[in-house]
Amino acid sequence: MKPVAIFRYVAIEGPGYLGDYLDEQNIPWQLIAIDAGESVPCHAGQFSGLVFMGGPLSVNDNLPWMLDAQQLIREAFEKNIPLLGHCLGGQLISKALGGEVTVNPVKEIGWGEVSVSDNDIARSWFGDLKGFPAFHWHGESFALPQGATHILSSQHCVNQAWAIGKHLALQCHVEMTSAMITAWCEAGAGEIEANLGSPAVKSGLDTQQQTAELLPQMNSVARRLYANWVASLSN
Repeated sequence: MKPVAIFRYVAIEGPGYLGDYLDEQNIPWQLIAIDAGESVPCHAGQFSGLVFMGGPLSVNDNLPWMLDAQQLIREAFEKNIPLLGHCLGGQLISKALGGEVTVNPVKEIGWGEVSVSDNDIARSWFGDLKGFPAFHWHGESFALPQGATHILSSQHCVNQAWAIGKHLALQCHVEMTSAMITAWCEAGAGEIEANLGSPAVKSGLDTQQQTAELLPQMNSVARRLYANWVASLSN
């Protein structure tokens, strides 16, 4: 089986729970560390699927590697190679496929409830689940590209996820581990402090105190999403 390509843009925003899940399922994967100077591959066909992780950048920065990544995304989409995006990665996929990425009405940082859309596509990904606690860290959000079905929302961000066939874009971070949450709260302490006036920003202390209770619930949802996604990987 060809490996899954996982694109990382910041050292502390790696594969997380997704990497653990792929290892458990004996699915090969290859980390492409853009933050360490690695280049975007020229061809999508050498991978069984493409995954794009999060990061503090904006897809509207139009950095050279972002343009290369969007071209790779369009090639994968045309060849029906499964795409999966988390936060920045979801925005990158959305923009590559024609969806606009703009500033969200408020920043979302920390734990917050998300609601599953009432449609058959959403149910194919989430089953009978109506909502779940998700981890957030973003100031921008995506519009749905043509052909996408809305599958997830939150009080402060209408478009939390969409799907087109085997392709899935998430605004929230379902890939989190406890260690990642701690690292992000430490590294982003200044950003948290500067945005505590937002109704969707939790303090680092509150976020970490909630993690023991809420992370297992989100891991369970992530496991279902990842199982559905890997079932469609190319050989």
